[in-house]
Amino acid sequence: MLTIDLAYVGRGLHEELVAYVADQEDFYAAEGVHVSLRDGCAWDIQRLRPVATIGLGRALLSRLTDGIPWVALSVNTDRPLFWFLARAGLTSLPDLAGQRLAVHAPHTPPGSFARIVLRQAGLDPDRDVQCVVRPPGDYGLDLRHLREGEIDAAYVGSTMAPEAIAAEYGWNVLAWVGDHFQIPTVGLAVDPTHLSPDDPAVLAVIRAHRRALQVIHTDPDTTVRHMRTFLGQHTEAEARAHYDTFIAPYFTTDGHADLAVGAAGIAAVAAELGVPHTVTAADFYRTTTITPGS
Repeated sequence: MLTIDLAYVGRGLHEELVAYVADQEDFYAAEGVHVSLRDGCAWDIQRLRPVATIGLGRALLSRLTDGIPWVALSVNTDRPLFWFLARAGLTSLPDLAGQRLAVHAPHTPPGSFARIVLRQAGLDPDRDVQCVVRPPGDYGLDLRHLREGEIDAAYVGSTMAPEAIAAEYGWNVLAWVGDHFQIPTVGLAVDPTHLSPDDPAVLAVIRAHRRALQVIHTDPDTTVRHMRTFLGQHTEAEARAHYDTFIAPYFTTDGHADLAVGAAGIAAVAAELGVPHTVTAADFYRTTTITPGS
């Protein structure tokens, strides 16, 4: 059997759902590959390079800033699953002016996405908002700080269903990033200097992930059951609503990237980072078809 290390570099449905479904439904085994899922959240980029990675955002930023020739081979979604969650009284992104926002660091993928969306709302994240930078995690501490009034809003990811959390505490979801900014952000990427895009184990993982994407679109009950592993604080109805709103409509069916969406996203990220726009969507996102058994 083939073997491969596959690292996730973030937590939550956005990062892990497709790989989790592929693992739990035995699609990796069916494709003849043993996958070691690795927690790469705290790894530096050099340690990440020899393995396949789910995090396309981090791979893209590394290519833009470090010149590491990552290539994205499969894409799960181009709608980043991050939300601006705020206390009562704040109802729109412009209301964040002068407020305390817990958010990822500027030169991380989620942080750069947040800053792009804030700028679209007419806010300078360095001057108009009191950004409280914190490392990514499960966002539980952010929720505590929001309840205790230590912050006014938090930029949170898919370790929760923010709309359900907002309803429970009387808070507001100011915006879903996917409504305002699109970029192919999760899937499968490799550094070809360490791992060939045509390596049989890589191709087997891509096929397994495409089978998982089909489950997400054709078997809601199975998908929601797997989602509840990540959303343990939520009811089945809340998980189903989250699936219906954010997962089913926006995850791909075949892992292919939309190059037009990719091009616009890369340009926006490069501008936000203040680095040359030297990578095209066609350079970064591979769109060739993987045939069964290839």
